[in-house]
Amino acid sequence: MLHSLFLLLGALSLLTLVIGQDQSGFISIDCGLPENFSYTEKNTGINYISDANFIDSGVSKTLSPEDRITHQQQFSYLRSFPNGVRNCYKINMTSGVDYLIRASFLYGNYDGLNKLPQFELHVGPNVWETVKFTNSSISVNYEIIYSSSQDHIHLCLANTGTGTPFISVIELRTLPNDTYSISIQSVGSLARVLRLDLGSITNLTYRYKDDPYDRLWEPYSNKEWTQLSTSLNTDDLNNTVSMPPVIVMSTAATPRNSSASLDFKWDANTITDRIYFYLHFNEIQKLKANETRSFNITLNGKPIDGPFVPKYRSTQTSYTPSPHSGFKTYRLSFLRTEFSTLPPIINALRNSKR
Repeated sequence: MLHSLFLLLGALSLLTLVIGQDQSGFISIDCGLPENFSYTEKNTGINYISDANFIDSGVSKTLSPEDRITHQQQFSYLRSFPNGVRNCYKINMTSGVDYLIRASFLYGNYDGLNKLPQFELHVGPNVWETVKFTNSSISVNYEIIYSSSQDHIHLCLANTGTGTPFISVIELRTLPNDTYSISIQSVGSLARVLRLDLGSITNLTYRYKDDPYDRLWEPYSNKEWTQLSTSLNTDDLNNTVSMPPVIVMSTAATPRNSSASLDFKWDANTITDRIYFYLHFNEIQKLKANETRSFNITLNGKPIDGPFVPKYRSTQTSYTPSPHSGFKTYRLSFLRTEFSTLPPIINALRNSKR
């Protein structure tokens, strides 16, 4: 069964917000940037440094002028590893603290071969992900939530014989240890599957400074849905900073057909994937005395929560205390209850796997 989190603002949340906004928990590495160079990216305000002090192998390369124009500054350089089977970065971190670690890659035909490579990304001795591309001009990124028992982490690129490994950007962000329903240190790591702004009306991806932890909230839409929106300031929403940012929670998806269910599905890589998911709700409409909104939630047809009643201007999160597995496709359905006068809504969703 899913559990509901009722979130409160307090002094600790405000302190965490200040810490997050000043980038003191950030390590932002522009791979391939010349040694001793640093800059502030103009769109995000994030401060990037060279990777020269974190690795002693590889060669610095630059993208084509065409790709440099269409991407943010941190993608202008990359570090390529034509020699060796495994090349590793060593990055200091605080043991026992939860980190969001994001590795980003943009091929951009930097080597003139016009052949998309494929290689492995490792955390220490363990395979994190196989890096794959569908387009030379589209960046890809992978994220894990990781807590180390040591004071450093080794992030490695492994050659699998299908192209030269490279990396564009490495970003580490400290997170509150209550961001997830489980102890990250007890499971080792959680890999991001999805983190979606389901009610987006802008089709923009939000990150820092909208999100103090620089999590990426990607827009998602469905032809069977319509969007609801309102104007919210930070103080308008009873929310803690570890939850989705106000700009994400100020919009919601609801079915176009008010009597229909709201359905969302995604495919797992394998049926052995152990999936945790977190569903975020905020009632953005002030309901009239004769209006109600309540719904049940099912996963692949099995009831997992409800009746669920979103609270006005207050983020509630339904989450899985234990992982789901055994399915190639996961289908969430939000079904209006018999006594509800309004259809279901959802604002945001995030999935992780171990």
